[in-house]
Amino acid sequence: MATKPRLNFFQIWNMSFGFLGIQMGFALQNANTSRIFETLGADTKSLAIYWLAAPVTGLIMQPIIGYYSDRTWHKKWGRRRPYFAIGAISATIALLLMPNSSALWMAVGVLWIMDASINITMEPFRAFVGDLLPDEQRTTGFATQSFFIGIGALVASFMPWIFANWLNVPNTAPEGEIPPSVKYAFYIGAIMYFITVLWTVFTTKEYPPEEGENHDVPAMDGDEEPFYQSKFTKIGLILTVIGVAFSAIVAATGIDPQLHVMGGGLIFFGLIHLIGSMLVQKGRTKTALVHIVKDFNTMPKTMIQLAVVQFFSWFALFSMWIYTTSAVTSHIYETEDTTSAAYNEGADLVGNLFGGYNGIAALAAILIPFIAKKTSRKITHMLALFCGGIGLISMYFVQDPNMLWLSMVGVGIAWASILSVPYAILSGSLPSEKMGYYMGVFNFFIVIPQIVAASLLGFILTTFFGGETIMILVTGGVSMIVSGLLTMRVNDTQ
Repeated sequence: MATKPRLNFFQIWNMSFGFLGIQMGFALQNANTSRIFETLGADTKSLAIYWLAAPVTGLIMQPIIGYYSDRTWHKKWGRRRPYFAIGAISATIALLLMPNSSALWMAVGVLWIMDASINITMEPFRAFVGDLLPDEQRTTGFATQSFFIGIGALVASFMPWIFANWLNVPNTAPEGEIPPSVKYAFYIGAIMYFITVLWTVFTTKEYPPEEGENHDVPAMDGDEEPFYQSKFTKIGLILTVIGVAFSAIVAATGIDPQLHVMGGGLIFFGLIHLIGSMLVQKGRTKTALVHIVKDFNTMPKTMIQLAVVQFFSWFALFSMWIYTTSAVTSHIYETEDTTSAAYNEGADLVGNLFGGYNGIAALAAILIPFIAKKTSRKITHMLALFCGGIGLISMYFVQDPNMLWLSMVGVGIAWASILSVPYAILSGSLPSEKMGYYMGVFNFFIVIPQIVAASLLGFILTTFFGGETIMILVTGGVSMIVSGLLTMRVNDTQ
């Protein structure tokens, strides 16, 4: 494999610039979706289920986009950039539709479209760094993405507040309607998403395939077929049986029906393995599904170790994104009335807090490569996750809303590291011809904790915490600290 040349500052800047718009869309989704759902009549304990659209679309889209982008090449458009452009167009449309949802079912449907579009754009951006940068520049490449993620989310999260307080755009609306300040924020986000992603498309060149490089799907060796057929069958049956049994217990006991999501997830993975086994048995081993399942079961050791770290850190993040609005408005502003000035003031504060932690992340992203060089990537990530965990737990003890900004400092440091260090560690352990696919599969371990959170958090909230949503944030903080401890088990080879 040819040695990749070092890229200069502006080349790394251009290849990462699209993340500014991507994260503006992502931040608007994270900070305002629960607010939109509640405004349209969603029950607080059901928020996690409505949010399920986000992780499910990621689970499906990321590995598929990664798999096919590995095998794409066009003389003019390259390998990853066609996916950037397609995702940007569809995400822009979804961002325009979301604040104009007239009913809860419409908002949930648009969330599916929006998240799928963001995934189409975002997954190839991760592989982009592995494609274009040598190993010694990858931490810098992912940190640059984190910088743009932080800036984009900072601006987007503050936009409803800016429209309301600087431009005197109404911040409240009649019952069942989205405030104009939120609508205008989504419009700006849609425009920026489109412009910044296309900037990367038109200013970045990709390396053509190397001589002899072959991305055709190979058939399995004859000796491999019986082994993988047996393995896929065993795993498929085990997962399916466990999923069916779990759902049956949930139905028989009458506990929270949201737990069916976990059973459904296990059944889904089981059936995918069983279908893969059937295809192998019929000799159709060149089928994309067979290779996706095979590569999933033969992940590099470092990737498996990082998967556990990712699970606990993203469980914490998903807890925060779903319940911070409800936690702040109920625990500090002491209201659940979505039409009240107090609720909307608290909801705006949450948007600003989310912007604040992303601003901190942008600054932390600049320092992460230097800290990692002086210590190690593992120690850097562990310390950052500790900061995030402490930040989330501290929100329970806050009474003055202004003190929440200190909590967000810790969250911002963790966020910067979560978006860069695991990917930098991972990219060095992956075969280059499967970079896009494995980056997509790696996002399973972002998606799976979100699905677990969506199925469990409502049950935990009502069963153990008596509806006190602030305790979900404490739970997220503990999960992030556990993630930091697990980081030290990861093999980091450069």
